[in-house]
Amino acid sequence: MARIKITVEKIDGYCNLPMQVADYFYVDGSKLSIPEGKEMCIWALQSMMPVFPIFGEKDTLPDSHWVKSVKHFTCPDPDGKVVFLLEHVESPDEDES
Repeated sequence: MARIKITVEKIDGYCNLPMQVADYFYVDGSKLSIPEGKEMCIWALQSMMPVFPIFGEKDTLPDSHWVKSVKHFTCPDPDGKVVFLLEHVESPDEDES
């Protein structure tokens, strides 16, 4: 599965965690990497988790597959309205080759 970077792109409400614009974390298969000193909202995370496996494989799917159009995910908190950007990035071990 490809490495996925999830970044807070904008906040249209109030996030009480608080997540901040430009905060990010990575998903590498079943591994979650959060920068030291940062936190991740478990409610936002649990709502995105079902998408990670198929998003990580989207480059292998037909162009007509729905996941090809997924770029953003919104936190389920109606007051938070935190919008996350999902993108494939190179894995650190791919960088070293």
